[in-house]
Amino acid sequence: MSLPPLTLREPSQRVSPKATTYWRVQAAFGAIAAWAIAIGLVVTVLLVPSGWWSPLLWLAAVVLVVVPLPALTVAPRIRYDVHRWEVTDIAVHVRYGWISRTDEIVPLSRVQTVDSAQGPLMRVFGLRTVKVQTASRYGIVSIACLDDAVAQQVVSRLVAITAATPEDAT
Repeated sequence: MSLPPLTLREPSQRVSPKATTYWRVQAAFGAIAAWAIAIGLVVTVLLVPSGWWSPLLWLAAVVLVVVPLPALTVAPRIRYDVHRWEVTDIAVHVRYGWISRTDEIVPLSRVQTVDSAQGPLMRVFGLRTVKVQTASRYGIVSIACLDDAVAQQVVSRLVAITAATPEDAT
């Protein structure tokens, strides 16, 4: 008897809509650092006598100004469109990545611990990451940027389901 072919379906849940703003603010910190370095390079070029290295410093300054722009503008929306997650009675499924797509599926029988984490910036936005520790060599599967209340429900549900599972997750 052969089994019917299985198809991997897209997880049904999206991350919080607040995630796009969170990702933009997070990218802004990196952009500010890059732009500060670019300003330093421009000041150096203007104050120090010209040399063979002057065009290289100008080029580096331009790169440092331009490179962060996609992370501030288009990347957060694309990340939001791609990031998905779902918790069923048998597995946790997380999908992410817009250049290289990754699906992480963890059978609940392999779950060892369920945690949630919230850094200071996430706290400002009311977001939280749920971390599912597994008995595999890959370790942790994370569901990032969930609303606080949703994250607490996910943690409670996972704990309830895994506590009722007779296997020992090893």
